Amino acid sequence: MSKSTPSIGSPAELAQALDATGYLADDGVAMAAFLALRMGRPLFCEGEPGTGKTSLATALAEAFALPLIRLQCHEGI
Repeated sequence: MSKSTPSIGSPAELAQALDATGYLADDGVAMAAFLALRMGRPLFCEGEPGTGKTSLATALAEAFALPLIRLQCHEGI
């Protein structure tokens, strides 16, 4: 984990941190995000518009008090 992020010991702890921002993560999302943080790897989020990809990124940034850089990507670009 990065030195700038607090230590999160489990997916459940991450889900609680996300819940504090108003984002309710299911078990799968909490596990994927936890593993990405633990391994220091990017988390690739894919899905239809309105499924919560940007909300997850916003909640993670808020939970760890990190800046969020949003890059708009779609087939038309």
